[in-house]
Amino acid sequence: MMALQIVFFSIFFFVSFTIAQGVRTLNVRNYGAIVDGRTDDKKAFLRAWNDACYQNGGSIVYIPKGVYMVGSVEFAGPCRGPIMFLISGDLKAPIGPYSNVEKWIGFQHVNNLIVKGGGTLDGQGPSAWPYNKCQKTNNCDPLPISIKFDFVTNSRIESIRSVNSKNVHLAIYGCNNVNVSKVDLLAPADSPNTDGIKISRSADIRITNSRIRTGDDCIAIISGSSNIDVSYVYCGPGHGISIGSLGKYKNEENVNGVTVRKCTLNGTDNGVRIKSWESPYAITASKFLFQDIFMENVRNPIIVDQTYCPHSPCNQETASYVQIQDVTYRNIWGTSSSQVAVSFECSKKFPCKNIVMTDVNLAIVGGEGPLKSSCSYVKGRSFGRQNPPPCF
Repeated sequence: MMALQIVFFSIFFFVSFTIAQGVRTLNVRNYGAIVDGRTDDKKAFLRAWNDACYQNGGSIVYIPKGVYMVGSVEFAGPCRGPIMFLISGDLKAPIGPYSNVEKWIGFQHVNNLIVKGGGTLDGQGPSAWPYNKCQKTNNCDPLPISIKFDFVTNSRIESIRSVNSKNVHLAIYGCNNVNVSKVDLLAPADSPNTDGIKISRSADIRITNSRIRTGDDCIAIISGSSNIDVSYVYCGPGHGISIGSLGKYKNEENVNGVTVRKCTLNGTDNGVRIKSWESPYAITASKFLFQDIFMENVRNPIIVDQTYCPHSPCNQETASYVQIQDVTYRNIWGTSSSQVAVSFECSKKFPCKNIVMTDVNLAIVGGEGPLKSSCSYVKGRSFGRQNPPPCF
């Protein structure tokens, strides 16, 4: 309730402030942006942003319809008033990998920000994916994230389309009280590391009414995240909705308070997944609720994998030190494309505990044999209808 009050206050503040003070609209074309899809408009965008940021009162940075090529750019605060970044046009990233850059478009240290407009961010991923080495080794330079929000508070991201990101489509780091809604994120199923939304070290983040079709996790919630609510999201293709991976790095923080509800997963590798590395770095992952979720032709509808290691070398001599606890699965139904529809491969050092499953009703695609559950090192309870039969 407190988080919702903050959101409503933020929206009311922006509207009231702009009515009382007037809104200054800063059109990037008036700052020299050339709408040809070839000339780098980074400097024009930055000049418009800086004028908006340094002005007292509300401002709109306006990107009208047309195609703009924009190099890697950071829109930094803190700013003197609320800002709406209104993207009506289509933005294109430079062609190629430029792998020494963390992000294509970034917003940093901004309060009361709205990013919206119905425009498209085209990451030009096909020109960079052949250079991606991170699927095969840990020793690699990641390709740029399409749009990243660092230390942004009391803000909204809505009605944005991102296609063919070189890496993650949308990343949220160190943020508080951010709403993400009506976003459409698209990349081919075989595109490498193109996670839809990645959240880390952030609190009170809400994602709703969005469609994510990509080559990696539709949503990944990682270290230091709390009070995350995901609802009415369509995911597929992709790797599902994941908490993790966790426990890979020494200074990771606990993850707690994640709700995933009223979502659809279609043709994904995984449904709802919790994953951690076999490493000695101890954190707690707790208080998760997965509820009212429809699975269609999903390979692993419900999965906990604490032996996660997508590429060698893997240290299987050390069990995961991530403690998973207080996880509820409620009213999950649909179809599985594999016989093992429910899998809990938990840590032998810190077994999963207080896992609760209520009304899980899955069927196998094609009807080939009964569905199964698989359990290792897990303590839990089940209620209501259960198909496949529970293994605890």
